[in-house]
Amino acid sequence: MALASKVINFRAPADKQALIDRAVEVAGVSRTEFILGAACEKAREVLADQTQFSLSPQELRRFNALLDAPLENNAAIRKLLSTPAPWER
Repeated sequence: MALASKVINFRAPADKQALIDRAVEVAGVSRTEFILGAACEKAREVLADQTQFSLSPQELRRFNALLDAPLENNAAIRKLLSTPAPWER
């Protein structure tokens, strides 16, 4: 089942359009594909950096229960917790 497409229109200064068009040529994709891909990549980055989010009372109870639950005792978790963070190395 195909998702409906919507039109997104915006203006860009000529120098920025030229920059995008050079990258489009190198990437071998359409301008639409390039801009949409870049915008989605940035959107995922912004959303991943989100530090505040809203939960319903029920979702908050479930979230807190998961945080309070003991960790499973497995090798991957032991390795993760014993490895210094990159900025600590």
